[in-house]
Amino acid sequence: MKADSQATKPIGVIAEVHGPVVDIVCPRLPALHEALEAQLDGQTYTFEVHQHLDEKRARAIALHRTSGIRRDLPVFDTGSSLQVPVSEQCLGRLVNLFGGPLDGEAPIAPQAFRNVLARPAPLNEARDIEGILETGIKVIDLLCPFIRGGKTGLFGGAGVGKTVLIMEFMHAVASLHKGVSVFAGVGERIREGHELWRAMQQANVMPHALMVFGQMDESPGVRFRVGLTALTYAEYLRDLLGKEVLFLMDNAYRFVQAGSEISGLLGRMPATVGYQPTLMTEVAELEDRIMSTARGNVTSVQAVYVPADDMTDPAVSAILNHLDTIVILSRAQAGKGIYPAVDPLLSSSKLMDRHVLGAQHYSVAREVRGHLARYRELEDIITMLGIEELSAEDRRIVLCARKLQRYLTQPFYVVAQHTSIPGVSVPLDQTLRDCAALLGGTYDDLPEERFYMRGSMVEALT
Repeated sequence: MKADSQATKPIGVIAEVHGPVVDIVCPRLPALHEALEAQLDGQTYTFEVHQHLDEKRARAIALHRTSGIRRDLPVFDTGSSLQVPVSEQCLGRLVNLFGGPLDGEAPIAPQAFRNVLARPAPLNEARDIEGILETGIKVIDLLCPFIRGGKTGLFGGAGVGKTVLIMEFMHAVASLHKGVSVFAGVGERIREGHELWRAMQQANVMPHALMVFGQMDESPGVRFRVGLTALTYAEYLRDLLGKEVLFLMDNAYRFVQAGSEISGLLGRMPATVGYQPTLMTEVAELEDRIMSTARGNVTSVQAVYVPADDMTDPAVSAILNHLDTIVILSRAQAGKGIYPAVDPLLSSSKLMDRHVLGAQHYSVAREVRGHLARYRELEDIITMLGIEELSAEDRRIVLCARKLQRYLTQPFYVVAQHTSIPGVSVPLDQTLRDCAALLGGTYDDLPEERFYMRGSMVEALT
């Protein structure tokens, strides 16, 4: 954070401390969302102002642990909201909310400082979506394609593969599009964050990525703002490099949880299902910053934990309102060994239109989805009576759908060391040709196992 707090006189003193909530008595009230600092035993404590209690008291949320902080400790005004150092050398680094190093390396040498709470780019600078951003992942490119410059949500419960998919997207952007990625770890467990960082290094993705972590054991103020810090770096890289920038957040639901914690600490009355009354506004403040301009694209992928697998949860609904593509990860798919565990019938994209995708992509995707939907309808009948009781046409559809289901599985680069299966990337044109051939009966003689965890049909035939 930019250290402008060398003011000779403090603006006030700490009056009360309740966990991460700090009340400050000051003759001149600082502005809302102003960053304040206090020094104790050589350590700097940062606070963000959230409320004015009366003419001389402000309530702030501490962005550090408050152990050791005492009454009458002088507080200084930094003169701005929270800021982070930005530099061309930020790629390849692992940093915290303040842009400080977490990787044991030297601090980032700042070329400038940027406000974390910046306004979105003006509307006249915004750029329209520009078609598909290919990922090389068959099921996503075919049935729920990413929108270049759009927002995508990965929805699913715990353990269905959200983080692995995010890692593979980072690999795809670096290898296919020569772009960069900014990852926001919101409320990450320390173990998960460490494993992710090491996996990114082993997959050779880190030189093209920046990772920003606000860990689970940190103040709710940190978890609430770390997504905006990462987004600030994404905006900087978009403006500086003019490349494809992928902004990833894991997990957007923990951002909402942190906002709910802060709301409760500030004494606000809870709203629907106990969430904060400002839920919609807080989500919109984050989502509306994710924008492409004439200088470059920012494409967002956000993992969203779904509590109790309930898609009608208010937090999930608030995030859904802003998304262009919805990828639903299904526990049932994972239970069958279908990875990535994307539910092809529930996942969707606003780009699924004949005029945008083209006639071939649209018709193949529609026919694939139709076969898979009919197979799902007939699964119970097959379980009870056997496939022999189906009509000849339904048998053909079921056999084709089972091969399509297995064809849409894929080994990933970022987990190749764990699975011992080399990762593959399949161009969209190849996926369309393979699926059209499958639907046309070209591969009816091949057994189903030849389609499982392969790349293109060229690989399956060898």
